[in-house]
Amino acid sequence: MAAALVILRAIKVLRWAPGCAFALTALVALAPAPAAAGVECSVSIDASEAAALADKIWRNESGRDAGKILWWNRGEDFASLGIGHFIWYPPGREGPFQESFPRLLEFLSERGAKLPAWLDTAPPPDCPWLDREQFLAGRGSPEALQLRRLLLESRALQAEFMVARLAHSLDAIAESAPAGSVEILVSRFCTLADTPAGRYALVDYVNFKGEGIDPGERYSGEGWGLAQVLEDMRGTSPSNADFAEAASRVLKRRVRNAPAGRDEQRWLPGWLGRVETYR
Repeated sequence: MAAALVILRAIKVLRWAPGCAFALTALVALAPAPAAAGVECSVSIDASEAAALADKIWRNESGRDAGKILWWNRGEDFASLGIGHFIWYPPGREGPFQESFPRLLEFLSERGAKLPAWLDTAPPPDCPWLDREQFLAGRGSPEALQLRRLLLESRALQAEFMVARLAHSLDAIAESAPAGSVEILVSRFCTLADTPAGRYALVDYVNFKGEGIDPGERYSGEGWGLAQVLEDMRGTSPSNADFAEAASRVLKRRVRNAPAGRDEQRWLPGWLGRVETYR
């Protein structure tokens, strides 16, 4: 981070429970200018809205199909699990996409969910299936059935996990952004977070494509996460439509930049349809 930039962050997450609110508060101040502009962002999402957001995301990922709560897409080298299709890599495998399922397991454990013994380890285990063929062959195994039961029974906690991730996203994006762009990125984030449609867009996209701050999540040096979409917004109104258009441009760019062998063009219609729901 540039020495001339000081970021003061106050991120507060209230324990989320039925009838209670999830609160995210972020204060970003730029220095050393004496009268530097600051942007304060406060987001409140109650249990009802969080459940609705999770339901939309589950529909986006798999049409709320309980059979796809354990999944492995053709051509991918990781399992996609839960209502948010959280990524889980086999041992020794590292890809260009951020792994999120081990963090979900830690979150479930912290929130009191009873994990099967083979999952209740520190750190969480790697995915036990080495490839899609092994995964499909093992879908009836005791481990797979235990995992499916856990994921179906913990849908509310998975919703909490997705919403809570938003608390870290703004902080991480502000910390990694170039000094001159922090204020505008935070301002766009906060404008979106001020409406239900904008909150849905933020929660869904960061679950869908990540924060965009991992240097490993790049094709031809260009990312496709939330940070890149905020950067690409044009400042038009309403902000959720502006966000949808920016997300469409970013995802099309990702497909153009993707290695030919990944054949990501096949995913693009679904991705574009998904971001259209942000309008």
